Amino acid sequence: MNYEIRDCIDAGTEYCPCHLAESGDCILCSQLCGKSFCDCVNWKGVCIYQEYFWNGCKAKGERKSFLCRIIKKEIINDSYFMFHISVTHKMAQDLVHPGSYVFLRKEDTVAFYDTPISVMDVDLEENIIKVVIESKGIKTKELLTLNENDKVLLRGPYWNGVLGLKSIYKCRDSNVLLIAIGIGQAPLIPVMKKLYSNGNNIFVILDTVNYNDTFIQEYLNMCSAKVIQIPVLKKGQLTEEFKKLVKENIMKENIKLIHVDAQDIIIYELLENVKNDEVKLTCCNNAKMCCGEGICGTCSVRYKGHVVKRLCKLQTEPEYIFKDRRLI
Repeated sequence: MNYEIRDCIDAGTEYCPCHLAESGDCILCSQLCGKSFCDCVNWKGVCIYQEYFWNGCKAKGERKSFLCRIIKKEIINDSYFMFHISVTHKMAQDLVHPGSYVFLRKEDTVAFYDTPISVMDVDLEENIIKVVIESKGIKTKELLTLNENDKVLLRGPYWNGVLGLKSIYKCRDSNVLLIAIGIGQAPLIPVMKKLYSNGNNIFVILDTVNYNDTFIQEYLNMCSAKVIQIPVLKKGQLTEEFKKLVKENIMKENIKLIHVDAQDIIIYELLENVKNDEVKLTCCNNAKMCCGEGICGTCSVRYKGHVVKRLCKLQTEPEYIFKDRRLI
């Protein structure tokens, strides 16, 4: 059967039930969505309705902001900068998983400046996280005025930076293909490390059209990755060279999983070009994040049948992010 298996990234954690339960918009619990019977979409071992009732019929506490110190600032190139940030041990433990991200902003700015940034790596011994920031808009440019030993406000942990997490955790002793463009190299690292620890052989394609800097070389070496650098996207279309390479790798190397850290257009085109039931496809979550809690609606996407998906919390397979999606 081909149907969407939905999950909530926060279900069963200390942040569940959240404010969506109060408004009748819980992603998993049927009773908190107004139904009179229990019909959990995806059982996580904890009854969300019971937790809500025991908590006085209100949401549990949301994530807090912590004042953290920037240990080191590295200039990768004119656009990319790497921050090494000292955090608590609990925060470091929570951010070690694929798809982890945080919101960062300067101490003297208002909450509108909260910027979602993927966690590239975590040092659990020193309690330091690494993030790479691209100088793009007002929020990131403001963040990049910070220097070593400056303080930064960090809100987290958040975990829904990758779609298709179950496929990543299940993939073992196989060949996998990872694709990254530009800043997508940063969120690629936790995924690659997890796949490598599961005994998978790593093949990586890096785009060379507009991005010539590879700032993850030490991680590629660490995971014994076989790297190919070719043009991936030109004039809004996948290059013939790239499409041919992907198909050849699937056949020749018996690829079982493809992970993409790139723009939605590339993910969509790959879904159209790689139609193989034996190959799982996972990707970064490119939803626009603002609050991270499903409240503000910035991450909401509308689908056929008046369905609304809050992508900051909804965990699903990438194919269902584009299927029946309304463009207006």
